[in-house]
Amino acid sequence: MPSLVSVNVGKPRNVAWQGRTVYTGVWKHAVHGPRMVRRLNVDGDGQGDLAGHGGEHRAVFVYQIDSYHYWQSQLGRGDFTYGQFGENFTVDGLSDHEACIGDRYRIGRALFEVTQPRVTCYRVGIRMNEPQMPALLVAHGRPGFYFRVIEEGEVEAGDEIVPVAAGPERMSVFEVNALLYMPGHPRNQLERALRITALSEGWRASFKTLVEQGDTATGNAGLTATSSQAPAWSGFRPLRVARKVRESSNVISLVLESVDGRPLAAALPGQFIVLRMRPTPDAPALMRSYSLSGEPSAEHYRVSIKREPHGVAGGYIDDKLQAGDTVDVSAGRGNFTLRPGDAPIVFLSAGIGVTPVLAMLHALTADASLREVWWLYGARDGREHPFAEETRTLLKALVHSHGRICYSAPRLEDKAGLDFDTPGRLNLRVLQELQIPRDADFYLCGPPAFMSDLTVELTSWGVAASRIHTENFGSAPPKTPGVAASPHPPPHAPAGPPGTGPLVSFARSGLNVRWRSEFHSVLELAEACDVPVRWSCRTGVCHTCETGLVEGTVSYEPAPIDDPAEGNVLTCCSKPKSDVVIDL
Repeated sequence: MPSLVSVNVGKPRNVAWQGRTVYTGVWKHAVHGPRMVRRLNVDGDGQGDLAGHGGEHRAVFVYQIDSYHYWQSQLGRGDFTYGQFGENFTVDGLSDHEACIGDRYRIGRALFEVTQPRVTCYRVGIRMNEPQMPALLVAHGRPGFYFRVIEEGEVEAGDEIVPVAAGPERMSVFEVNALLYMPGHPRNQLERALRITALSEGWRASFKTLVEQGDTATGNAGLTATSSQAPAWSGFRPLRVARKVRESSNVISLVLESVDGRPLAAALPGQFIVLRMRPTPDAPALMRSYSLSGEPSAEHYRVSIKREPHGVAGGYIDDKLQAGDTVDVSAGRGNFTLRPGDAPIVFLSAGIGVTPVLAMLHALTADASLREVWWLYGARDGREHPFAEETRTLLKALVHSHGRICYSAPRLEDKAGLDFDTPGRLNLRVLQELQIPRDADFYLCGPPAFMSDLTVELTSWGVAASRIHTENFGSAPPKTPGVAASPHPPPHAPAGPPGTGPLVSFARSGLNVRWRSEFHSVLELAEACDVPVRWSCRTGVCHTCETGLVEGTVSYEPAPIDDPAEGNVLTCCSKPKSDVVIDL
């Protein structure tokens, strides 16, 4: 009969790590005597990062004494104590091959249900003093698992673990863990896992995404939103500036066409391209990401650029770049794209954020879509309102379209009802007045505050998170779970002497630096440069750090558990083999 060997608890605390402070509850210690288990955790326990740990389906973490013995042998360690792996229950029995999602067990006076494998993160590596531990747990098939508390009650070390009910489908923790993280995601197994109602919502969402991924996409869509169809070409192609078009007082469009007559690849509506420009032959290249703003086409690309007061690239494009000049252009990239379906569509944009949703509007018009379409746009005034006539024409061609234009500071010559509809900013109040359906797909693009405020408002209004799609022109918001917030300067070269290795270009940050061998990964270099980054495991498991590899090649150490999408890179475990351009 399986048994409970130890009950372990620990409150979150601050821990010093690599010059930073991490708030974590991974340190647990054994307790003696009965201990009450409640719906969200064990009395005396807590989690530091509630986004990644804790909650009803992750109330109690379980790890096996057999795995203790395994890791002692593998790592040559003899210093383990109960709670070493951050677990609440150390158990004898219930191996990851034996315990199945949905199994129910009575321990003491409490009743539990197996809900998911453990999602490993870098903090278990800190606790174990073994940075590769997150990858090792997955690669060796020993993740451990979580219990949901069905009936609260007291438990105590020495209690028997009594099986009460077997989970449907009989899919073990090991099988479910491998189905998400390891290469190969058989559709029949994914559908089998989705039939298990006890499986936590996060894992269900990952498996649903994998089912929807399709055969043409690469990478692991269950782990990251960056998995997509492979870019039409790697690196850059020279394209000719066919035309420059003034769209407003501060926005200019470039129409780009093939230099050699070879057709371009029609990008998906909403995707962006990276432009590499050389103002002078001996100056560093300027690289910027711009959304395609026209109808998807294999004949030409259109990008539209806002000139910022001190913007180097915008100034060069506006003042110097001429029709007939060539620029280096990447293939279309990005996952802020128009989803298929019949649901209503709401486009919410402000300023230059209009460009990707304008491409989507073009695509809907070209297809004579019958979907209900709402076009809501915010600008300062008529001088800063690009594509006004173009969008009116497109909306008139759609049989179920609605529009609302908001000017935050209209001029006297801006005519209400003609140039704009509503004075003030575009916000939730406008949507509520228009009685926009909350079951629509919402596409947001604009200044960061605009998107963050509207995302919060839409969520509070009852719009499902899965229906809210956003795009950032600059770097994506950083994700550094558990690390104490601190001010970050603008991206800069790392401290110390210049490197002599391959050139690493962070395209969104406009930074070019030489690689230095002291860095263990592209991620570490980016952190040293204060380039905004996203990560969790730091060992090639979770794909949180996955981003676009626009040009160049990398090597991996350790090798990823599952490969990133074609044209992408896992920054946490990669080093440049050649000059590289990273979409950060």
